Amino acid sequence: MTVTTDPAPPPPPSAGAGDGSLAEFGYRQELRRRMGRYASFAAGFSFISVLTTVFQFFALGYSFGGPVFFWTWPAVLVGQLLVAACFAELAARLPIAGAIYQWASRLGSPAFGWYAGWIMVVGRVVVVAAAALALQVVLPAIWSGFQVIGGDPSPTTTSGAANAALLGLILLALTTLLNVLDNRALSAVNTVGVTAEIVGVALIVTLLATHAERDPGITLHTGGEGGLIAALLVGSFTAAYVLIGFESASEMSEETVNPRRTAPRTTLSALTTSGLCGGLLLLGGLLAAPSLTDGRLASEGLSYVLTSTLGDGLGKVLLADVALAVCAATLAIQTSATRMLYSMARDGVLPRSARLAKVPRRTGMPGTAAVVVGVCAGLLLLLNLGSPQAFLAIGTTCIAMVYLAYAMVTGPMLMRRLKGQWPPADGDDRDELGKPLFSLGRWGLPVNVLAVGYGLFMTVNLSWPRAGVYDPEGGHWYFQWFTVLFVGITVATGAAYRWYRSRRDAAPTPKAPDSQAPAGPVLDEAVRI
Repeated sequence: MTVTTDPAPPPPPSAGAGDGSLAEFGYRQELRRRMGRYASFAAGFSFISVLTTVFQFFALGYSFGGPVFFWTWPAVLVGQLLVAACFAELAARLPIAGAIYQWASRLGSPAFGWYAGWIMVVGRVVVVAAAALALQVVLPAIWSGFQVIGGDPSPTTTSGAANAALLGLILLALTTLLNVLDNRALSAVNTVGVTAEIVGVALIVTLLATHAERDPGITLHTGGEGGLIAALLVGSFTAAYVLIGFESASEMSEETVNPRRTAPRTTLSALTTSGLCGGLLLLGGLLAAPSLTDGRLASEGLSYVLTSTLGDGLGKVLLADVALAVCAATLAIQTSATRMLYSMARDGVLPRSARLAKVPRRTGMPGTAAVVVGVCAGLLLLLNLGSPQAFLAIGTTCIAMVYLAYAMVTGPMLMRRLKGQWPPADGDDRDELGKPLFSLGRWGLPVNVLAVGYGLFMTVNLSWPRAGVYDPEGGHWYFQWFTVLFVGITVATGAAYRWYRSRRDAAPTPKAPDSQAPAGPVLDEAVRI
């Protein structure tokens, strides 16, 4: 792949192994390349964080689908594996930070890629906020003192929603600080968090299996608020929310040693491992729950299963591990969002790009971008102070935006395949170790077709304005249409900025000195594969 632009200066000799891959795309090595394979895996696994998201959204899936919602998990996992396989091919050939933006720009057009990146940046900011809210599902169940505001800890109550915002703001302050420091601290926290989460999942699944009250046949029963179709469509929200972010390993490519070889494998292994762990958690919770009909499983979720089945002592120890996973997940998601923002700003296509793309030599981290992500996510948390319904609205909105951005990569990739332009025949077909790049081979076209179809279907499913889901109490039309409105406002805001930018650039201005030119290629110029 070649970008028609002036060549960038060669990377500094001390940047690390594999940096030539950045120079060929016209970028300087500014982030510090220190991450090994496990740290790369941790980036994707921490973003998915089955302990965080399964505990956060189990109650939602069960309340609408009953036990049969379990089967939405393998269905969504297969769909996401199709998408991840396409992304693995891209990660091998385009190991650049800001993966979704960079891939969509080169597969489609610079303008199309800009919208994909913009939607993903905003979507990931919303994901950060949603992940931080998950502390409310765990901490008050460990100790009542964590319920600072009011007495009811349920996230769907006024006091629970307000307390969730408070705990989330504290967590965001800590994760933002880590995202400003050296990436060794970031990798260390992620690695510890992932290891603790894997151990925690194994222990929880084992203990739940030994306390099973019923057999797996219960998963064939609906028992939710609607029929089978509603159970599967709305119940799939749980799996859809959990199984995203696997491409974070690709987002960290500029900080990974041997990224062409490492990122494709860790992208797939993070999703596969998470899928297995999450499925076992769902099944274990359904089999070990003291009751499937008392309403607590639909309101309190897996926290209720742990404390009721395993006792307060052991149950709370395991919930503490879940809380650690929530913190690691919020950190990983904010890091991924920061890299996307940095990648776009480096190309000079965002407001205050020079400031957002600044990477101090002392830290090797895009600190300003991290602060912007943290502040914006914090502002979204304030919505939770006004209404507990914002919890669900924020969660489903972020999923829909991520799925839409994914489709904006797999769609143009499919068009390239149909034209015989993928994989690029004139590109490098070897990784840093001289071995063939990851490739789907003859399976590429059918996998890509299914990935596009699945992605578009799930985007519509997640965005559909169901009153029973988004506005069960009635009278809040803006919550029912929250996802559609938020996505529309995001696209409209992006279009307004691009119109303003085009008008400003069309006006005659003095030529800037060479020292003020962006380090990377200007993606508004032609891109050729």
